[in-house]
Amino acid sequence: MAELWMRFPGGLCKALTLSYDDGVEQDERLLRIMQQHGLKGAFNLNSGQFAPEGTVYPEGRIHRRMSEKAIVDLFAHSGQEVAIHACFHGDLPSLPPAHAVWQIVRDKERLETLFGRIIRGMAYPYGTFSAELTGTLRNCGVAYARTVQSTHRFDLPGDWLTLPATCHHNDPELMNLAKTFAQGKPYRPQMFYLWGHSYEFEADGNWQRIEDFASYIGQREDIWYATNIQIHDYVQAWKSLHISADGHRLYNPTATTLWFSADGTLYRLGSAEELVL
Repeated sequence: MAELWMRFPGGLCKALTLSYDDGVEQDERLLRIMQQHGLKGAFNLNSGQFAPEGTVYPEGRIHRRMSEKAIVDLFAHSGQEVAIHACFHGDLPSLPPAHAVWQIVRDKERLETLFGRIIRGMAYPYGTFSAELTGTLRNCGVAYARTVQSTHRFDLPGDWLTLPATCHHNDPELMNLAKTFAQGKPYRPQMFYLWGHSYEFEADGNWQRIEDFASYIGQREDIWYATNIQIHDYVQAWKSLHISADGHRLYNPTATTLWFSADGTLYRLGSAEELVL
């Protein structure tokens, strides 16, 4: 039986994605940096907390939420993912279950209406979650939910509904982790997952931090730059691959072209295609 290893689109072994919360004005600058260097990710929004149109914030205010119009104008055609962050940023495990469900479903419904697409990703407000809540998310059509846990690793998640990150952008090890990831030659698939809030760059006076990271890690031919949901869906498609008992016959029942390595040889298997190794 051949040893099979999943590869990302194009036969790549590494993927990178970002996740940023709250829908604040600083997202515009972060988005420009990401687009300049070819990075992708998810912006997690609280649709019940958009600023009123025409809001003018007092001088010195750091956490400045965008209006609904500004949010749509910024993200609708950005190539980035829009995801759930609970309608009113509630601490979901502490809420009555019915209200937690309402915050999730209402946010999903409003964002889907605004952006004209099905939304299946999420970040937990405050990073808090529970076993009961993850079961609820499945029933609400949520495919993944990001925590605020940092692993300092590049492993693919075992449970996408308790999704950890590699690190926060203020982690002292950020650039060391980026260099390890970029310079590594792994045999198993890896994912670098960065999270944070863009207003923190203004609060901490360290926009250079994300600019240096993006400049270093971006535009590399051996990294797949993808949104959170793109990586999730590709991994799920890989897990749907049909394999014969002897491991030599493979059938791809999905709509996704799959890439994999078998005994050191790279293969591409299209939708509804069969391959005999």
